[in-house]
Amino acid sequence: MALTGRTALLAALGSIPVGVWAPSWAGMLAVNAPLTLAMMCDYALAAPVRKLQFTRNGDTSVRLGDAAEVVLTVTNPSARQLRAQLRDAWPPSSWPSGPAATEPDPSRHTLTVPAGERRRLTTVLRPARRGDRHSERITIRSYGPLGLVSRQGSHRVPWTVRVLPPFTSRKHLPSRLARLRELDGRTSVLTRGEGTEFDSLRPYVPGDDTRSIDWRATARQNTVAVRTWRPERDRHILVVLDTGRTSAGRVGDTPRLDAAMDATILLAALASRAGDRVDLLAYDRRVRAQVQGRAAGELLPSLVNALAPLEPALVETDARGLSAAALANAPRRSLIVLLTSLDAAPVDEGLLPVLPQLTQRHTVLVAAVADPHIEEMAKGRGTVEAVYEAAAASRTREQRRRTAEQLKRHGVTVVDATPEELAPALADAYLELKAAGRL
Repeated sequence: MALTGRTALLAALGSIPVGVWAPSWAGMLAVNAPLTLAMMCDYALAAPVRKLQFTRNGDTSVRLGDAAEVVLTVTNPSARQLRAQLRDAWPPSSWPSGPAATEPDPSRHTLTVPAGERRRLTTVLRPARRGDRHSERITIRSYGPLGLVSRQGSHRVPWTVRVLPPFTSRKHLPSRLARLRELDGRTSVLTRGEGTEFDSLRPYVPGDDTRSIDWRATARQNTVAVRTWRPERDRHILVVLDTGRTSAGRVGDTPRLDAAMDATILLAALASRAGDRVDLLAYDRRVRAQVQGRAAGELLPSLVNALAPLEPALVETDARGLSAAALANAPRRSLIVLLTSLDAAPVDEGLLPVLPQLTQRHTVLVAAVADPHIEEMAKGRGTVEAVYEAAAASRTREQRRRTAEQLKRHGVTVVDATPEELAPALADAYLELKAAGRL
């Protein structure tokens, strides 16, 4: 039993005349006895909370930044009317915090449920982070008709809402698909490489590469015929996410891992439209997430579900284990896209020693998140502190450039871009490799 503010107010108001006109135990008893009796009657008339029945339904997934609605149905099987306050508790990250939290607590509800009836309450979640959000306890406080006392109890009604990556780079998809259509049969190419296949024959026009002339077809007709080629379909792309300690760093308001996820989704959406097969491997010292063998229509849902609960591990990535896992998941020639860091120490000590194992059989592309604040620091002047910061930024920038050059000497394509530019830059690098026939 819990007392309400109304009870305290009535007790205080009743003690005033007793203290003024009859300051005695008898006076106190004359005031408190009726109040106690009213409290006991109010408690007896309050609906029991342990007999209440709860069910849930509603959204089970939501994209980060959007709202999810979870409906809680409260059934009152008792013979008394339920007048209650209810708190549907969820983790704090289920709503914006700080200055963004402008609305009243959305987990608290006031309801009245007549005997034998049910009511629905909707809790609107606006998650601030990716991952799974599990419902906590439902705490309900049932009041009597006088509002003097209440019964309180808790219930557990499990429900999970998975918060998916936001895919903010989807705005870049239409323009990249237009470029893909130019490569994929709309505009045939005359250069032939490992990743191109025969498309058709057409008459020779001045300026065509003479190496593309099909002499057998020319002999059968009156005009010179040339072969046209198109990017080969059904290539294999393995996206490897480094989830070690370097992925936990934040660039502005965006964790490096989240920027890498956004680039992964855009690349997968583009490659699946091109008819290529895309697999995912997330690794640090063990496999954290894996998506294999999905059809084009199933790829993106499987991918975002695998990425949603993924969090960085504060450990050094095992480069040898990562290389072995990548080779095991790419049995035939593939494009291996490694989203990792370009910091000198992890690359020199971890990636470079195992890189020949990957480049020997596969085309390798390394993508990393650059910090735009480094460029701002490099321009700093005017104070001693700004000059020191500029020197440190210039040194960091030069180290990243040298690291990228080392990777390029091993035949690796390198993409180093800010969080906002990483996804379109990675998609452009994929299209360039496809156009050059290097896939």
